[in-house]
Amino acid sequence: MVDQFKFPGGRYRITREEDADLRQAVGSPPDPDGRAHPIFYYIATQCEMGISVGDLCAMCDFDVKDGPMMATSKVEYARDLMVDQEYDVGGEILSLVRKPSRTFGAMDLLTYRLTLSDQAGQVLSCINEWVLPRRGETAA
Repeated sequence: MVDQFKFPGGRYRITREEDADLRQAVGSPPDPDGRAHPIFYYIATQCEMGISVGDLCAMCDFDVKDGPMMATSKVEYARDLMVDQEYDVGGEILSLVRKPSRTFGAMDLLTYRLTLSDQAGQVLSCINEWVLPRRGETAA
């Protein structure tokens, strides 16, 4: 069942060079204390959740070519992300719910949680919601 799926996960290391490149791209100065840019919560979790976006969509009986859309992404930090630190990525699908949509006829709302942890414990948790449009279908 898709709503009981646990992501295989992986490991992500935020290198000093990656952080510097990202900060340069967005016009953010380097952090003198070695904190990574906060957007790495999304980059690290998505890159190392253990399956591709296409495979995640396929699990939901949805073709990625039909255009999944991010609805929300909410993150809660227990601690700052640090450069040159390796993190374990884990997570699970929380729900997949069919809803009526004026625009599409029907849509599925996919909600999943991803976490980053290090040797000291959980660093952050994020909950992402994606809209999977079901053009031509109706909500049952």
